[in-house]
Amino acid sequence: MPRRGLILQTRTHWLLLGLALLCSLVLFLYLLECAPQTDGNAPLPGVIGENYGKEYYQALLQEQEEHYQTRATSLKRQIAQLKQELQEMSEKMRSLQERKNIGANGIGYQGNKEQTPSDLLEFLHSQIDKAEVSIGAKLPSEYGVIPFESFTLMKVFQLEMGLTRHPEEKPVRKDKRDELVEVIEAGLEVINNPDEDDEQEDEDGPLGEKMIFNENDFIEGYYRTERDKGTQYELFFKKADLMEYRHVTLFRPFGPLMKVKSEMIDITRSIINIIVPLAERTEAFVQFMQNFRDVCIHQDKRIHLTVVYFGKEGLSKVKSILESVTSESNFHNYTLVSLNEEFNRGRGLNVGARAWDKGEVLMFFCDVDIYFSAEFLNSCRLNAEPGKKVFYPVVFSLYNPAIVYASQDVPPPVEQQLHAPRPIWNTTQDLNSRL
Repeated sequence: MPRRGLILQTRTHWLLLGLALLCSLVLFLYLLECAPQTDGNAPLPGVIGENYGKEYYQALLQEQEEHYQTRATSLKRQIAQLKQELQEMSEKMRSLQERKNIGANGIGYQGNKEQTPSDLLEFLHSQIDKAEVSIGAKLPSEYGVIPFESFTLMKVFQLEMGLTRHPEEKPVRKDKRDELVEVIEAGLEVINNPDEDDEQEDEDGPLGEKMIFNENDFIEGYYRTERDKGTQYELFFKKADLMEYRHVTLFRPFGPLMKVKSEMIDITRSIINIIVPLAERTEAFVQFMQNFRDVCIHQDKRIHLTVVYFGKEGLSKVKSILESVTSESNFHNYTLVSLNEEFNRGRGLNVGARAWDKGEVLMFFCDVDIYFSAEFLNSCRLNAEPGKKVFYPVVFSLYNPAIVYASQDVPPPVEQQLHAPRPIWNTTQDLNSRL
């Protein structure tokens, strides 16, 4: 019996010893598993069930670093812009305070002999800020609008000439001729040598060379003078083989020319909705549609016609004319609105404008006896801006042909009569009070 107890004690001792060795082995394997891997290709801990190598974590770190660098760059740029805007606002406030102090002392810029070049430049810029170039002005009526006068390379179309002189003339006075030549040359300099802040892209010619504009690319220009501020110039240039126009705005604040902006204008997608109020005058409508077919359908091809007809008499003939044009020219971009009431031009224009429901469009308020060209439609596109500017041409019929062409036995054809003046009333004020 004692011998049997001794055997059990011995077996128990060896069992405990084996369990201790097994625990030590398990602990050793656990430590080896938890120790960092020295082999670059060995798997690293990650999501359960997946093995990620060193390259994955390097790529992840690089991605995060690029993200934070991009964010930091964006924040730095925003901070720089805010600092620049704050500096500009501070300079404007200081300039206003200085002008206020100078005005209170009865001394102006013109009388300050100790004026520095920076002060003079600041004053010239303040003239642009006060002029109606980039911001609008509230006016009591249309009679307060300063009109533009238009010009080309050879002629000037003047508005304030009265009915006793020809509105179209070659600039005879040397100062006016030199002024316009200088303006065109300055516009070419702006286009051919743009600044970094100009809204235009560098274009190359057919052989890869830099595209250079010259005076032959000048299309037309407009200018007007604010007596107490300076002269504003709107210049348009275009290459014969390109569809884009170059628009340059210059301002002469009774001193050197200062560029306001230089931009590229794409009018290829600009649709004009011609709105014509009409009542009875079917014969005039036949002539209007003949010119419409030649200019709008065959040449421009970016036109929608809206006819607002008053009354019942002649309505069937107007429908017949429109259907005839549709069948002959495959033209379907028109709308006929019939109103059974007395003719009212303002009412017709309002109804015609509201009849359009296809998005933004340039509206041309037209009369049935107006004759226009494809160039005039492009002028509408160039000089109108949604929510800011309207193009208000002085039509040729306001001039008496007997006076305008008094030196000729017979007035020239209608096509040549279209070379009449086209000065505009152009303002950037709120259009809701104007239309």
